[in-house]
Amino acid sequence: MRSLKDEANSKVPGRTGAFPLIDWGWGREACEAYLWERFGVHWPKSYCTFCCFSASMGSLPAHLERMRDHPAIAGEVLRLEYTAMSLNPNARLYGKKSLLELFDPTQERDRACLEAFDRELEMPWALYRVRRLFLLSADGSNRPVMRSTERIDLGRPQQLAHKLARVSHRHGLDVERDHQYGRARAWLRPRGAARPMAEELFTTAPARVIDKQDKNFEKEWRAHLADASAQLPLA
Repeated sequence: MRSLKDEANSKVPGRTGAFPLIDWGWGREACEAYLWERFGVHWPKSYCTFCCFSASMGSLPAHLERMRDHPAIAGEVLRLEYTAMSLNPNARLYGKKSLLELFDPTQERDRACLEAFDRELEMPWALYRVRRLFLLSADGSNRPVMRSTERIDLGRPQQLAHKLARVSHRHGLDVERDHQYGRARAWLRPRGAARPMAEELFTTAPARVIDKQDKNFEKEWRAHLADASAQLPLA
């Protein structure tokens, strides 16, 4: 329970959390019934539109229904997840499932969300170079992952995908293509099975990701890779 985590994580001396609803034995249904009786309105649960905890909190069906009520918002969240997964295929919004997988294009309300997603993708796209380092500390424990994201080019999805495919094939690299929505991805250094290891890929995605690099990333990259300068000539 979050209340127990609150007590365990508190670092303020003498602080004690108070949880009256828990003390009263009130769950969500009891709270909603009280609000209905007191104010005569149904009080919907507040939530973050791109919250990744909806599935773990058991409220995913209600979360999806809200998205169906607001397809424009659903389109924004789908674009956010799609962009994240372009740079990291493991960045699904709900762990093992992506939000995109949960909408059925044969259903009218779901189709409205997917059409909003299509409209969200009608923006400038970028070609990115993404690198990650998975290193070990001196005692053998895992260090935080180090990351570098760099925008290489800007253009339309198909133009950038064609450029990435042309250069990648010339260097013997396969390219993953999502012909439905536009992404192209090539792995220059696929992730290994155990640390220490490095990962490097080039991918296209909506141009909403800024350049970002962890401190001392280049130094660590060169220290752990003999061919650290090797990359696709895409600039």
